[in-house]
Amino acid sequence: MKKLLIIVVMVLYGAGLINAQGELDEQQKVFFRNERSFAILVNSDGIGFGYREAKRIDFLNKRLFEIDAGTLKHPKEYKLSNPYYTNTGTFVFGKLNSVAFLRGGMGHQHELFQKADLGGIAIRYFFSGGPVIALYKPIYYRVLYPISLYEAQIKEEKFEVSIHQPGDIYSRAPFTKGLSETKALPGLYAKGGFNFEYSKEDKMIHAIEVGAQVNAFPKRIPIMAIEKNKAIFFSLFVSYRFGIIVDPLNPESSKLKNLFRRRIE
Repeated sequence: MKKLLIIVVMVLYGAGLINAQGELDEQQKVFFRNERSFAILVNSDGIGFGYREAKRIDFLNKRLFEIDAGTLKHPKEYKLSNPYYTNTGTFVFGKLNSVAFLRGGMGHQHELFQKADLGGIAIRYFFSGGPVIALYKPIYYRVLYPISLYEAQIKEEKFEVSIHQPGDIYSRAPFTKGLSETKALPGLYAKGGFNFEYSKEDKMIHAIEVGAQVNAFPKRIPIMAIEKNKAIFFSLFVSYRFGIIVDPLNPESSKLKNLFRRRIE
């Protein structure tokens, strides 16, 4: 009886150690899983792409480091074509400058719901912010100047509201025209939203993000000649994010050749 009691105690103690070790392994597995990902961004005032690194703070929280680049558009931009000529290009009538932005910042991500398995969805909320710089270059148009009843000369000019009409413009000039006149304007940005991560691969990231963002500048950016321009750009966004899990304790697992290998239990 005494020997049986000793055996039972030893079995229970051993089972407890195994279970405790399993929990520890799972926590370590999660704790050391950082992320590197890219994103394709679509928002109500432009498009863009981004890169993000997420470093785990604890079981549910990560610190974010990100870089984004994209375009900023005026809500009154409408593409037209010359109604009097055939085979002409499209243009935005009255547009003065095309605008791109580059921004980088830090943020925080908190996991609200964890995946039950690899076929599930993890839900997180996040927010970030930092400096942004707007780069805007003038747009040149190919303007028609009649020489005779059947001929016209084309000149590349900036838009002039007191002179040009839609029927005067043949197309937009090449994008490279005016690059040397690009100006920069620094500002600040902030964004926040929800991340829905649904990857079926343990080493990969596939996620959809939705949220809101604001890019704010100290003065209005002259995008349009005949519409009110803005200094603060608020927009809603949706993005597709893809990337990899980085394990500092096992860097080999993050190499491209090992990403799609399934672990053999």
